[in-house]
Amino acid sequence: MDRPLLFNAFEMASAMHNAHGLWKHPDSERHRRYKELPYWVEMAKRLEAGLFDAVFFADVLGVYDTYRQSPSPSIRDGMQFPLNDASLIIPVMASVTTHLSFVLTASTTYEHPFHIARRFSTLDHLTSGRIAWNIVTSYLPNAAANFGLEKMIAHDQRYEIADEFLEVVYQLWEGSWEDGAFVEDRTAEVLIDPDKIHPICHRGPFFAVKGPHLCEPSPQRTPVLYQAGSSERGRAFAAKHAECVFVGAPSAERLRAYIGDIRRQAEQCGRDPEQLKFFTFLTVIVGKTSEQAEAKFEQLRRLWSADAAKAQFSGASGYDLAEYEGKPAHEPFLFRPTDHGHYKAASLTKDATKPLTIGEALQKAGTLTRESVIIGNPTQVADAIEERARRSGVDGFNLVHLVTPKDLDDFIEYVVPILQRRGLYKTAYTDGTLREKLFGGGARLPSHHPAAAFRSIGVHAKSS
Repeated sequence: MDRPLLFNAFEMASAMHNAHGLWKHPDSERHRRYKELPYWVEMAKRLEAGLFDAVFFADVLGVYDTYRQSPSPSIRDGMQFPLNDASLIIPVMASVTTHLSFVLTASTTYEHPFHIARRFSTLDHLTSGRIAWNIVTSYLPNAAANFGLEKMIAHDQRYEIADEFLEVVYQLWEGSWEDGAFVEDRTAEVLIDPDKIHPICHRGPFFAVKGPHLCEPSPQRTPVLYQAGSSERGRAFAAKHAECVFVGAPSAERLRAYIGDIRRQAEQCGRDPEQLKFFTFLTVIVGKTSEQAEAKFEQLRRLWSADAAKAQFSGASGYDLAEYEGKPAHEPFLFRPTDHGHYKAASLTKDATKPLTIGEALQKAGTLTRESVIIGNPTQVADAIEERARRSGVDGFNLVHLVTPKDLDDFIEYVVPILQRRGLYKTAYTDGTLREKLFGGGARLPSHHPAAAFRSIGVHAKSS
């Protein structure tokens, strides 16, 4: 590794995120305070002082109700419920920081591109170019029902919708306003030059949008584009559109394979494959000594909720684990495609380091396992992070914090200084927008990105 790793705090505007049942921990604050502005102000200041690159806000649009065909296991432990709108939190956090950036998850299945374009332009303005969009297609049956559908749209069709969705927002962000349209000419009595504002007149299979874009160009025009998905269709989408890819896999070797595949596909799309950044999950349990870390792990393991963990796995994968609980434990746990997400299912089937039985899969899905976390003293944790990055080829991590905010404070106090001494963690922020911080070029998308093709809308409009 010839540059520092990137670190995002993996967040959710929710009572609990991926810390199943750990609201019972005496140091947990988030389930009581997540709806208070001071909580997020403190969080923003904490993360910027710790030199985190960004806050990555995950999101869902429904309750996890696949496990036991009931929402109760999720609701009982506050598993991503209740859940507020993170887009309203980000400006508050941005107002008390200068460099910390923000990744907001938004769905191409249940949102409209015209609305998304305005939301992200607004956030990019308010954060001075520190905003990214985590593009998702959404997978929960309850989300489909919340938007008036009898069932979820099929997995691959959601990506077809997403492709056109991106085409629309690229036109709005990159082509609808020419550079220099905001003239503020008092002599000519012109604030905005109408000749430099253009409708996009898009009409496709899923969307019809006339335009023009309601917002003037923001510092980045198009926000930094994240995508999370390890399915075959998801990897192809990432290769075409994403600048940052959030990849999950149970082993470093499988992560490296996914990264290599996406880079190859990106090159086939005419993009520079080295201009993609890859992130994966990171969960750390650190103590001043290895003994203290082990004691913390045992406490967390005792408080862990198997039902909430199984509810998340079931909703994300489409496998109702309750159906497996009555089957012979020695039978194999096999992959089958569903219209839910594919990452969770693959992690215990085709991506697992060895074939699992039903009993083994149920145990892993419902337990806080050693394989899923890094446990140790500060040096041991730093060693493990360095090794994981080298073996997998990732550029950075989304840091899960099981007990908030204590786990973040411990990471910043104990682990960050060691990583800094090794050149694996920045010692100061660089200036600029998020895209400039990540890639070192300009604030705009590079010319090899497909969005760049829509910058000629204004030229075509003038010549027609």
